[in-house]
Amino acid sequence: MKTLALGLIVLMLGIFTACGGSMGSTTPPPPPPPPPPTVNASITVDSTTNGPFNLAMSTSFQPAEWDDNFFCSDINSCTPQTWLTARTTLLTNLVPHHVRLQTISQGIPESGPNTWSFSVLDSITQPVLSAGDQSPEMQLGWAPSFLWSQGSNQGTLDVPGFTTYTQDMVAYYNTAAGFTANGQTFQSPSQIPVTWWGILNEPSINNISDTQYVQIYNTVVPAMQAIDPSVKFVAIELCCNSEGTYVPTFASGLQPGVPVDAVATHYYSSCNQKDTDQQVMSTVPGFATSVQNIYQYMKVNAALANVPVWITENNVNADFDKGGGISNCNGTPFVTDDRGSSAFFAAWRPYVFSQVGQAGAQALYHWDFGADKQYGEVDYSTANTQLSYWVDYWLGQMFPAGSGQLLLQSSNTDTTDIEVLPVKNADGSVLVMISNHAVASPSDNNGAGLTANISVDTSALGSFTSASEVVIDSSTSAATGPSPVTVSTASPIKLSLNGYSVAFIKLQ
Repeated sequence: MKTLALGLIVLMLGIFTACGGSMGSTTPPPPPPPPPPTVNASITVDSTTNGPFNLAMSTSFQPAEWDDNFFCSDINSCTPQTWLTARTTLLTNLVPHHVRLQTISQGIPESGPNTWSFSVLDSITQPVLSAGDQSPEMQLGWAPSFLWSQGSNQGTLDVPGFTTYTQDMVAYYNTAAGFTANGQTFQSPSQIPVTWWGILNEPSINNISDTQYVQIYNTVVPAMQAIDPSVKFVAIELCCNSEGTYVPTFASGLQPGVPVDAVATHYYSSCNQKDTDQQVMSTVPGFATSVQNIYQYMKVNAALANVPVWITENNVNADFDKGGGISNCNGTPFVTDDRGSSAFFAAWRPYVFSQVGQAGAQALYHWDFGADKQYGEVDYSTANTQLSYWVDYWLGQMFPAGSGQLLLQSSNTDTTDIEVLPVKNADGSVLVMISNHAVASPSDNNGAGLTANISVDTSALGSFTSASEVVIDSSTSAATGPSPVTVSTASPIKLSLNGYSVAFIKLQ
């Protein structure tokens, strides 16, 4: 009897364990969350053209003591040589338009009256002069500190002193004689001149009013021309939604005969890493509106009627560590915003490119080339390419500046989530770029986005003999980038985009 009772107890314990330790009813597991919705869009491309599309891609450097060895560990001997070759090749392959060089801090070669050293500036400038289109823009971001009454962009700027500084800079890069200071001659080792020059950076946050800026511009530009009449000028380089004051003042105050070859502005979607994907994406149409406003403001001066707008800085987030791990923008602990090089960027940058290009901008500059995951196209230390590099690379390949592309009319059933940019090339081929910037959840921060099933009706364009597709998304290798694949030419062309992504469809 004891044996039987023991067996019964063991049997009942087994039943209890199998039932979760209780003889009562069990709570069923919660149902799995519903699958995320799928975006569906039907795009129809018309054969009607809406005028030229001419937006050049470019990139930027900030020659200063924190990045002066990007190209060479020793600029005088450039050791190792393979380092220089590999990094200039990466830059050249982007086919950049007038690479921007922004001089600040020790990148400003005059540290005191007639005290000059070009070692920091030229460690970046000389390799850039040999790469890409060999025609960078030298943006004189800051005036030398000693020219300010309170130092470093504080107090009153010595405009005559700044004018002399700008003339010496032009003489150094563009004349056979260079210039002389304290009995020493300074002359660029390169035979390639610097044709494009920018006059100061973001004056609205660098202690220069709109009226002061146009007075400075009217003074220094003719003085620089006196050294080299062939130089060209990029004006203002705005930030912070200041075009409503600076551009009208500049347009009305520009003296007759003072040249302006481009007016520039800067656009970032955020200065706070905590901003959601939805908040960041929602800023993009405002960039296009700003470009249109700048063109309208310039119309008050007939001399500016045909001057192009360039966007000489652009990225997801403008924040940086100002020291001690503290955010420059909000005073909280700084956090790197990886959306500058993740799949999010693959949707965001093409969305920006399409919007500002259709608004008439003629140059879009990445900020900046060699940096971290927030800013860089390549990693500063290793020069390994990041996903952002391949996004910009393919934008440059598919939309070459000055190639005669024409914007095609199109319709799109989901303009909230999908951006479409169709162009006709000079050889009769057609390119359709599609950005899937659909956000999965309002709380997402560097999320995955949503799958988009897209149908592209190209029947109005006639027949094609071949078609290829390039897609950049979260599965794309940051080391090698995407590869084109052959697709059917039959209309409608169907594609499924996996989350944040961009697709380039080329029809021959």
